[in-house]
Amino acid sequence: MIRDRLALYRDRVRRALLAAFREEHTPHEIALSFAIGIFITAMPSGGLGIGLFFLFVYWWSWVSKPAIFASVAVLNPLIKPLVYVASYQVGAFLFGTEPRVPSTHSSLETIITIVQLVLIGNLIIALVLSALSYVTVLHLTRAHRQQVHTDSAGSAWSSVLLFFRRRK
Repeated sequence: MIRDRLALYRDRVRRALLAAFREEHTPHEIALSFAIGIFITAMPSGGLGIGLFFLFVYWWSWVSKPAIFASVAVLNPLIKPLVYVASYQVGAFLFGTEPRVPSTHSSLETIITIVQLVLIGNLIIALVLSALSYVTVLHLTRAHRQQVHTDSAGSAWSSVLLFFRRRK
């Protein structure tokens, strides 16, 4: 059951990224679009990030629509709670605060501290995820296009691309 769900998730991400790879945007534009999408999706925007995606696609012709929306497939509602827990941990580490579970009778000061730790940690995690996703998608886009043009199975990224291929 879990294996089936992971396979469905992998296929959804693969389809979204392959649609971006096949666009007529440059690899840099595709990777940057995906990285922007990851940054916005990682932040606690309460769903407003999707609206920003539409604005970016409308305002800037260089934004790859499939790439920016593929970020939603990667950081879906099942993954985002892990990002928020990690955000709190990173924020607590940076400020030297011991991570703790707030008591049931939390004061306003405790709530404000927790929100600050989550926001600072989330900003750092979003920046790191964006940078990593930019580099990864840039290389995957270039490798995909090279493989399509040369039909070479011996490229350095062919094993990574095989992950995204549909199993027969």
